[in-house]
Amino acid sequence: IKVLYLTQDKSYTRKFTEILLAAKVGNELSKEQILEGYLNTVYFGRGAYGVEAASQAFFGKPAAKLTDAQAIALTAMINDPGNLDPAQGKKQAADLLERYQYTINGMVEMGKLTEAQKAEMYDALPKFPEVERDSQFGGPKGFLLNMVQTELRAKGFTDEQIAGGGLSIVTTFDAKAQEAAVEAAQTITSQTVRGDAKKARNLHAGLASVDVENGGVVALYGGPDFVKSSMNWATTPRPTGSTFKPYALGTALSQGFTLNDVFNGSQFTPPGEGVPVRNAGNRNYGRVTLQQATTNSINTAFVDLEGNMKDGPKETLQFARDAGLPEAPGWEPVSRVPLGIPEVSPLSQASGYATFANGGKHAPVHVVAQVKDAAGAVVYRSDAKAEQAIDADVANDVAYALTHVVQDGTAARAGGMGFPIAGKTGTYYIRDAKGGSKTAACWFVGMSKQISTAVMYVAGDEGTDNLDTYYPGFFGSGPPLSTWMAYMRVAQQGLKDVSFDPPTHRVSTQTPTLPPRTSTPTATRTATATAKPTETATTGPTDGPTDDPSNDPSNRPSERPSGRPTDR
Repeated sequence: IKVLYLTQDKSYTRKFTEILLAAKVGNELSKEQILEGYLNTVYFGRGAYGVEAASQAFFGKPAAKLTDAQAIALTAMINDPGNLDPAQGKKQAADLLERYQYTINGMVEMGKLTEAQKAEMYDALPKFPEVERDSQFGGPKGFLLNMVQTELRAKGFTDEQIAGGGLSIVTTFDAKAQEAAVEAAQTITSQTVRGDAKKARNLHAGLASVDVENGGVVALYGGPDFVKSSMNWATTPRPTGSTFKPYALGTALSQGFTLNDVFNGSQFTPPGEGVPVRNAGNRNYGRVTLQQATTNSINTAFVDLEGNMKDGPKETLQFARDAGLPEAPGWEPVSRVPLGIPEVSPLSQASGYATFANGGKHAPVHVVAQVKDAAGAVVYRSDAKAEQAIDADVANDVAYALTHVVQDGTAARAGGMGFPIAGKTGTYYIRDAKGGSKTAACWFVGMSKQISTAVMYVAGDEGTDNLDTYYPGFFGSGPPLSTWMAYMRVAQQGLKDVSFDPPTHRVSTQTPTLPPRTSTPTATRTATATAKPTETATTGPTDGPTDDPSNDPSNRPSERPSGRPTDR
């Protein structure tokens, strides 16, 4: 009744009118006539209202020529058309198959299908023709449209309203920044594989950029073509590598540690574990401060830190949740949690780092700012606002520590960007079946005081292939950082330069409760403010996630590292 005779207005008057009309129609029309009217007007998806339009939209043929399986598949879509279109991705196709089979079972119970007919069509959906390349969802913009539709549905808008309700939708995306995101991701990807189109198709960049103050998504790159593959690499969680270390740092500061407290910067085996923790290049530093450990991404110091905090791994995960990160695979309270076992999406990482840039205030990520109806009346306006999520001094000290990463640490070549920035590299290695290792994910997450942006590179259909087969020595300080720099140079244009706050220099209320736990080789070196690992990556099998080689101030990489993609 609502579809046939009424508007989508949500009011008691409309609901009462619907009840009266339903009673009247039920008295005057047969069930078959009511069903016919419904099927001729209901929304199926892809802008199609009515079964005839849906038949053309999904199968390219008149409704009279549909097979039984095709007709049942269309019927199954009515329940949730926006989320049951198989062209949207594997999940949507799986959900449609479940609904399709449910419908078939119901028809068998009603005697409308025989068991033999069921057996012929039950196991798989009918074949859907490929969506035309000129689809409105074609190209990178399809990921943005899909996110807008998903958010509108979550806010209570129906697919009928979204597709044909005359709505005027204002999003949070910035056109200039979005163009820069696409250009940066596609250019650096092509440079990384030296123009090899086949490799480029299997090397995936995900970029997400959010407004620090209000959580609005400024730009997003989820892939080259939503129609060809709806896997959104900007919203897909993957292991974070050392970009998770700032959450461990924030946890420590929350418990009273300071950036000047010292920890074990050399290889050691944590109590109860059989595998030693190593640093990039197998470098040993001796005792290092938390600031040095952050600047140079020293794995051993962060694992030592976890053991010296109260409930370190558990509290680190909770701190990450407080900063705005949703849980995903890998969120287990283990000693190596700061090395990036937890999986997070680029969009969530951008949101989490925005909390550091915003003095500990976190705003929910969103893409819809405002919606007007056909008459021009505002029917929705985002009420997203930043609220204090973590202590302001803690957030400011984490942000300050991350400024040194881009000044003289693993991301030093970004130090000449021309505006204040902070950030963290991350490279995640895992053991392969033969006992060797592979680079599974590479990251750079960084922010100005206005924009927080995360870039992730993964490879293969599921994002789990070895990145080193696409470029030897794949690090977060390589393509991810280059992509971030190319994008941020454009996105930051016109914004005021705002420096990060200095550290609080609070007096430490905690000192390491355990002596340095070592299985340290004899070549241990005491760390100083300028001691950095060499640029040689770890060779041979690795025992867990490691990180990018740091940059020695006397031998800092140029803006254009030899043989690696640049941001130009």
